[in-house]
Amino acid sequence: MSDSTIWWLLVGSAVALELFTGTFYLLMLALGMAAAAVAAHAGAGTALQLICAAGVGTAAVVGCYAIKKRNPADPSVRSLRSVNLDVGEIVQVEEWRSDGTASVKYRGAQWSVVQRPGNAPAPGAYRVTELVGNRLLVEKV
Repeated sequence: MSDSTIWWLLVGSAVALELFTGTFYLLMLALGMAAAAVAAHAGAGTALQLICAAGVGTAAVVGCYAIKKRNPADPSVRSLRSVNLDVGEIVQVEEWRSDGTASVKYRGAQWSVVQRPGNAPAPGAYRVTELVGNRLLVEKV
């Protein structure tokens, strides 16, 4: 079996594995393997094929990571008003417990409330910013 055939089989395996795992980085590594397959078709030796695979794969992964890092992530779906109508509503917290939670009456039921990290617990009005499980994540108004 020729070197290029082995590289193309590795490319196919990486793409198939990516379909199962959902990680985009395996596609970048598959690009590196495809570059090595092209190098094998051109008659390059094994060492040059490995250098092509490593170089192109690494460059693609680093480039993908840099682009992903530069672009801000989408906000959590749990914090979107269009998905959760509780986001933006005001609740009145009378007293905070020592564990950082409170209990409030909201929409006719008792809800557990957690404050966004970094804020000192104080009684008063709070805006719902996110729904985390069955708890309301709030911030001071």
